[in-house]
Amino acid sequence: MADLSPIDLQKALSGMEYPAEKKALVDCARRNHADDKVVSSLDGLRQDHFDGPNEVQKAVFSG
Repeated sequence: MADLSPIDLQKALSGMEYPAEKKALVDCARRNHADDKVVSSLDGLRQDHFDGPNEVQKAVFSG
């Protein structure tokens, strides 16, 4: 994702509590008024459960 930065992702998930399900990440990003590219990136993740923000970031930027 060339136009999505780790900072965009961090801002979108501000206040997120982990562990978390993918749906909770998407809901949090929407509550934080994240850009559509961030929301769709989260919604498109193959993994459904995340133990922390580093795991989310790895999933978004690795694949």
